[in-house]
Amino acid sequence: MPKVIKMYCPSCKKHTPHDVERVRKKKASEFRAGQRRFRRATSGYGGFPRPKYEGREKPTKRLALRFRCQTCKKAITPPSFRAKKLEIVEVQ
Repeated sequence: MPKVIKMYCPSCKKHTPHDVERVRKKKASEFRAGQRRFRRATSGYGGFPRPKYEGREKPTKRLALRFRCQTCKKAITPPSFRAKKLEIVEVQ
């Protein structure tokens, strides 16, 4: 996929060049309700709260992309899609 792509920006209301970037997972907060419940369940001698996953690994990974407008710097995140490999390359 090219590093810069021309697409419609809803903020500018016209077609502008957008920078393409992968959406990376941010560090999970230790204070979220689910994480607090998980820590409480795994502490002590109780063991793991749910069974370990024993299935096969999926052949494709779900990818999320973020398109950032070069003029107004607003970002658009369309629905994610599946692909085996994604390369963001510079196109002359």
